[in-house]
Amino acid sequence: MSSTTRIAFIGGGNMARSLIGGLIRDGVPPARLAVSEPNADLRAALASDFAITTPAGNEDAAATADVLLLAVKPQVMSSVCAGLRATAQARKPLVISTAAGIRIDQLDTWLGGGVPIVRCMPNTPALIGAGATGACANARCSDAQRATAQAILNAVGATVWIADEGLMDTVTAISGSGPAYFFLLVEALEDAAVAQGLPRETARALATQTCLGAGRMLSEDGAAPAELRRRVTSPGGTTQAALDSFAASAFHATVARAVAAATQRGGELSAQLDA
Repeated sequence: MSSTTRIAFIGGGNMARSLIGGLIRDGVPPARLAVSEPNADLRAALASDFAITTPAGNEDAAATADVLLLAVKPQVMSSVCAGLRATAQARKPLVISTAAGIRIDQLDTWLGGGVPIVRCMPNTPALIGAGATGACANARCSDAQRATAQAILNAVGATVWIADEGLMDTVTAISGSGPAYFFLLVEALEDAAVAQGLPRETARALATQTCLGAGRMLSEDGAAPAELRRRVTSPGGTTQAALDSFAASAFHATVARAVAAATQRGGELSAQLDA
C-alpha cells in the first residue's frame, strides 16, 4: 500500500473499528484515515480512540479518498452507494465492500459503473486480529489495487482470494458464519460435560482451551484435519467411541446441510436487492 493512500470508511461499526485499529497498529498514520458514521456517540469514540477524522457525511469522508471501504448493512448499501456515485465517478477510487450477499455488479451499478471493486467477507474474529477474509475483485482492479486491498484486510487476519465470485456465498457460509458454528460446538461440549457432572465453569474452561489448542495445531502443524484426527484417535479408545457416535448421527451430512442453507440464504439476500 502506498505511503500516501487515503482510506475512507463508510460506516463506523465493529468491523470498521477493527480495521482502523489494525491499520494504525501496522503503522498507517491516522491522518490518512477517515470514517463517516451517523451515530454521534460512535463518531466521538472513534475520534477519541484513534485520532482520525470523523465527518458525519459520507461525501465529506470520501472527497479525497483513494480507497472507499463500505462497512454498512446490506439493506442500506444501495442508498449509500447512490450518495457516493458522484465521487466514485469523479475519482474512481478502489471500493472495498464488507457487506454479505452484495454482488460486485450490484455495487458497480449503484456507483455508476466502471469502478474497481473488491467484495470481501471478513468474520468476527477480526475484532481480535484473528479474522479470516475471503475476497474477490472485478476486472477493473489493478494488481496494485488488489495488493492495497489485501494490505488493508490483512490488518485484522488472513485473506484468501476467490477467483469465482459465485463462490462468495459459500465463503460467507464457511468463514463469515463459521464462528457461530464453532461457538455452538463449544456450547454443546460444555452442556454435555455439565450433564456428566462437571461444574459449568470447569467445562467451559476445558472446552475453550481444547478448541483453542486444536485450532493452533491446524494452523501450525500443516497436516490435514483428517490426519490430525487420526493421530489423536486410538482404535477402540474413548475418542473412537465419540467419533463413532458422531458418524451414527450423520455429522458430516448435518454440517453439509447447514453450510448449504447458509449459502442459499446468501444468494437469496442478494437477489432481494435486485428487485
